Amino acid sequence: MTLEPVHIKALSELADRIDRCLKPDDLEEDETDGVMDILERLKELKHDGKVVLKAIGRLKRGRVSIEKMALSQDPFPVTYSCDSGSTTTRSFDNGLYVDFCHCAMASTPTDLELHNRRTIVAATYTPSYSVHIDTTANWEILDEGASRSQIIRIQPGLLNKRIDRIVHDIALYLSESEHILWLKDELDPRGFFIMDGPIYPKHLMYWMVIGSEEVQLFYDPHTERILQNYIDIVDHHIDKKLPFIGFVKNPEDMQVMQTLRKEGMKDLPWLMDAQFFKNLLSFPPYLEEKKRCDRYITYTNWFMQPNQFYERMLGTTSPLVKEKLRARHPHEYYSLTFFVVYVPSKNLLFKIEAPYGLTQDEGMRDIITRKILYDIALSEIPGTLKKADSIAKIQVSERKQIINRFRYSRVDTTYNETRWGEYDEDR
Repeated sequence: MTLEPVHIKALSELADRIDRCLKPDDLEEDETDGVMDILERLKELKHDGKVVLKAIGRLKRGRVSIEKMALSQDPFPVTYSCDSGSTTTRSFDNGLYVDFCHCAMASTPTDLELHNRRTIVAATYTPSYSVHIDTTANWEILDEGASRSQIIRIQPGLLNKRIDRIVHDIALYLSESEHILWLKDELDPRGFFIMDGPIYPKHLMYWMVIGSEEVQLFYDPHTERILQNYIDIVDHHIDKKLPFIGFVKNPEDMQVMQTLRKEGMKDLPWLMDAQFFKNLLSFPPYLEEKKRCDRYITYTNWFMQPNQFYERMLGTTSPLVKEKLRARHPHEYYSLTFFVVYVPSKNLLFKIEAPYGLTQDEGMRDIITRKILYDIALSEIPGTLKKADSIAKIQVSERKQIINRFRYSRVDTTYNETRWGEYDEDR
């Protein structure tokens, strides 16, 4: 049974009423002033005496022609990108949780030998100590040395909620960080490196910082190993002055908007930072002519987020972390910096992250900005990142084949899974 015309009409009328409440014509001038006022506050945004966000260099909004950028020359002779595919975490009736992550690296121009290199991690969790899982202490080598695999087990009792998400994150971040470190010295030093998503494993770091009886990742050696891997990746690129970024396709940050509310701006229309940045980079006075927006990419200056847990993890969060994590540079070098890019024709906004140890140099900021604008002008999502995703992705049929190998464990199926079936989501 489907909707009847009378139902469609009623729903459409409701949508019209809601839409009229948000008609922009009457608010355009005030909103323009409001957006610019907020931008000015981002020069140095503070809360409780601490800097939450500050501009690196002068505040600016840039605009480039898509056609001109696409016809320009790539500032780097080779681009690398890393991504991983996953079965997604599966739970079984016997209490087992498992996720298989398969990581690959891509390059432009194509390097087939590099593409063939793979790192596979199976992350497992069961709350019972009596269950034995045959974990591998060292990497198992396969495909004549081109690939390697490992099974890890999260210690029983550390996870009592969010198990699916955390098992997935551990498998994903471990496979990706290990793959990058494995191949880092084989990459062309003239190259540019793109990570899929943030440059730090933020979700795992969050659970390590807040402390919880339900999620005790602070005591998990695999999480500690992952954090050390990401520190080592940052150290490698800072030491060698090699540009690398995290390309965040779906920014979910709320910190700027939350801070502005705490500082007295209670009536902000946006919840997400990305919503504000879209308005900042797409307003008619800035683009002059709405009809020409499909010909341009817009972007901000770089910003720095000091006083975050990225650098605090190295020093003040706890004695255990301070003693066990090794870093070769001042804590400030690990601070997150970013700029945002907006594609008006698609209404897409991307966040580009890099550590302050690289972006404190103006020349490095400029070359990274130019490279990202060039890649986006060519194909919205950098082509090398798309290539890595294509290589690493585990298709639905392949996932089923892997999970069907479990003969002594039965998948813990829910009604929704029975109703909707398997779907091929992006991971």
